[in-house]
Amino acid sequence: MSIWGVGVTLGPILGPVLGGWLTQDYSWRWVFFINVPIGIVAFLILSMSMPETKKMISRFDFFGFLSLSLSIGALQLFLDRGELNDWFNSPEIVVEALVSGIALYYFVAHSFTHSNPFLSPALFADRNFVAANVFIFLIGVVLFATLALIPPMLQGEMGYPVITSGIVTAPRGAGTMISMMVVGRLIGKIDARIIMATGLSLTAFSLWQMTNFDLLMNQNIVVISGLIQGFGIGLVYVPLSTVAFSTLSASFRNEGTAFFNLLRNLGSAIGISVVETLLTQNTQIMHSTLAENITPYNLNTQAFLASHIDPHSIAGIAVLNNMITNQAAMIAYLNDYQLMMLLTIAVIPLLLLLRPPVYAQGKKETAVME
Repeated sequence: MSIWGVGVTLGPILGPVLGGWLTQDYSWRWVFFINVPIGIVAFLILSMSMPETKKMISRFDFFGFLSLSLSIGALQLFLDRGELNDWFNSPEIVVEALVSGIALYYFVAHSFTHSNPFLSPALFADRNFVAANVFIFLIGVVLFATLALIPPMLQGEMGYPVITSGIVTAPRGAGTMISMMVVGRLIGKIDARIIMATGLSLTAFSLWQMTNFDLLMNQNIVVISGLIQGFGIGLVYVPLSTVAFSTLSASFRNEGTAFFNLLRNLGSAIGISVVETLLTQNTQIMHSTLAENITPYNLNTQAFLASHIDPHSIAGIAVLNNMITNQAAMIAYLNDYQLMMLLTIAVIPLLLLLRPPVYAQGKKETAVME
């Protein structure tokens, strides 16, 4: 599991740097084009190295598959386009929300009444599996929402070049890779819940560091907080995956693995949508709050304007508005980081819901991600 996790973390290390280089020296379109040759190579390697599994395939539940796909697809559109269309003030967003909810209802009802459902309800009889899915959902929220906020903050508010922002954020993935190599040797020797509590604490600490970001900071705090956060996430991910499947019947592991990863992706989609919405709203609120203090009766403001900006010229007003917008946006970013810090702290007590993995004859039985 740890070795597999190291491979997964190479993306967050190489992706921001590669994406920044392609965007700066070529075009942002190459961020998408680059997936074509990589996908072809991956397909060829998998075709040559992974033989087809020989086993009986059960009857496929097309209705369950289609209803779940429709629900998730409509939810993704709802989350992606909600902020652009002013959420429920838009008929499109209302329709997407209704389609997602109705399709989900049919999927759940069908799963409990069909003899061979697409996703077996028996999966959720395992306490460890259910609790682990709640955790992986929240990890998706924190991890990917943070990754979605850092680059635009560095580029938009602090003027970082695209490739520099990629280099600065890459240590996050390095921290995850290091912790995954370490945690593989700790599982079985230390209670997995203690390891995960340590990881969540480190993640919360890094988010606290991020709440102290400012427009005049240097790169060091971004690198250090990212490294600590990546290390903390790595300490959580591998033990959580092991605990999730340690008590789950082997016959359910294929379905369980798919659902486990699905919830992580849903968490990231919802987390990104929420923080982006809050970012936009808080930026507007803070802009109005800061701007209302720029008056002829505020002596401190007038003293600053007299020495730096001419508020009576169009150029001066534009510069002043840009300064207020930057400050307002930075405060909104800090509010998002604080929200994720509180969310991370709040889930730590939920570790008590997990049972430690069962080891037989002194040898740990690790779950395999099939």
